[in-house]
Amino acid sequence: MDHAVMKVVAAAVVEDGKLLVVSKQAAPDVFYIPGGKPEAGEQPEETLERELREELGVVPDALEHLAVVEETAALEGVPMQLTVFSATLIGDPVPAAELAALRWTDGRDEGLRLAPAVEHHLLPLLRRKGMLGTSSGG
Repeated sequence: MDHAVMKVVAAAVVEDGKLLVVSKQAAPDVFYIPGGKPEAGEQPEETLERELREELGVVPDALEHLAVVEETAALEGVPMQLTVFSATLIGDPVPAAELAALRWTDGRDEGLRLAPAVEHHLLPLLRRKGMLGTSSGG
């Protein structure tokens, strides 16, 4: 592996069986989970706190390491290492900074374009863990 891997820390926030996804103004039709790149010397948890405060005006709570996903970054098109924490939020998320929109999804929304890391890795993982809403009504 070379140095060109983009490191990103993000939060999988699930409420009522739905995952919080956000899109950037640069690509408003592509949704992914909130987070960002760590600054020098930052711990992953610190990155998440800073990014969620900047982008959504909330504080992450109950952070738990969920997974490390290797995938191509949806916007940058470069190799990405995504460290995902499950989290709850203190406050109501409102898109700010570079965010265009936020929504809650169970991953089955018609026409919703999800970043590859979310669609191919995170959604299946959350389903396996029973965190996402299932169509069984239970």
